[in-house]
Amino acid sequence: MGPNCSNLWCVLVFASLVTLSSGSLSAKFYASTCPKLLSIVRSEVVKAVDKEYRMGASLLRLHFHDCFVNGCDASVLLDDTSNFTGEKTAIPNKDSLRGFEVIDSIKTLVEAACPSVVSCADILSLAARDSVIALGGPSWVVGLGRRDSTTASFDNANNDLPSPFLDLPDLISAFSNKGFDTKELVALSGSHTIGQARCSMFRVRAHNETTTIDPDFAASLRTNCPFSGDDQNLSPLDLNTQSLFDNAYFKNLVQNKGLLHSDQALFTNSSSPSSADSHVNSYISDPKAFFSDFAAAMVKMSNLSPLTGSDGQIRSDCRKIN
Repeated sequence: MGPNCSNLWCVLVFASLVTLSSGSLSAKFYASTCPKLLSIVRSEVVKAVDKEYRMGASLLRLHFHDCFVNGCDASVLLDDTSNFTGEKTAIPNKDSLRGFEVIDSIKTLVEAACPSVVSCADILSLAARDSVIALGGPSWVVGLGRRDSTTASFDNANNDLPSPFLDLPDLISAFSNKGFDTKELVALSGSHTIGQARCSMFRVRAHNETTTIDPDFAASLRTNCPFSGDDQNLSPLDLNTQSLFDNAYFKNLVQNKGLLHSDQALFTNSSSPSSADSHVNSYISDPKAFFSDFAAAMVKMSNLSPLTGSDGQIRSDCRKIN
C-alpha cells in the first residue's frame, strides 16, 4: 500500500524513496565514476519528449520489453548481424519498438563523459523513469550497476512478452512467471495511460467485439482502422489525456473504452467482477495509490535478473557487443 498522503507532492516524495529490492544494485553506483550520468540522461529524455511526447511511452516500453526477456540486460538493443538474430525482429517488437536513436544519443554523451563505465541497461532504466517524470508521473529510485548482455533471445522475446490479445488468466500467468501479482499487473498496465498502438493491435476489438467495447468508441476506432489495411495507423491508448501520465486509463476501462483487448481484460464491468476489478476501481478513486504502486512495481521490474559484477560487459555501442 502507498502512504497516507493528502497531496500529490507527498506521494512523489514517497515514490522517490521506494526501497530497492536488489542488494546488488545501488542508486549511487556511478557517483564517483560518472557523476554527470543522471543529468545527461534526464536532459536528453526531456529534449526527446518535448520534441515528441509519444517518445516517453516508447522509452518506457523499451525498458519493459528488455526486462521481460532474460532480465534487464539491454539485450533488446542489439541489432541483428549476419550470424546473429536478436530480439528486435520478434513479433512483439518488429515495426513496434522505437526510441533506439534516443538511447544511442544518450550513450554517445555518456561515453564522452565517462568512457566504458555506464551500461546500456542502466541507461534504459534511467530513461524509463525520466520519461514518466517528463509526462507528469511519479519518480522512483533507480538502482544502478547492471551490465550488458552479450547475447539476446529471439525465441524468448516471442514467448515471454504478453500479447495484446490475452485474456485476464493468461495475463496473470505471464506476469506471475516474472514474479508479479495481479495488483502489480494492473499497476504496470497503467503505463498505457501514455502512448499509442497500431491498428493491427486493436482491429479485432474494434470490428468484432460486441460485449466488451463501447459501441461509439468502437465506431470511432473504425474510422482510423478499417477492416483491412492501414495496419500502421495509430490510436492513443488513453482516449482522454494521451500526453499526460495519470489515472485516466483506468477510467476508460470502466466505460468499456480500453483500446487493446488485454487492457479491457483487466475490468469485466459485470455482476461477476474479476480479480483485477478492485484494483482498477482503487486506482480510479485514489490516483496517489496508483502512482506509488506503479513506482514500486517499476523498481521491482528493473531488478529482474540483472547482470552484475563480472557478468556481461559494458557495451561501448548499445547496438552491438564489444
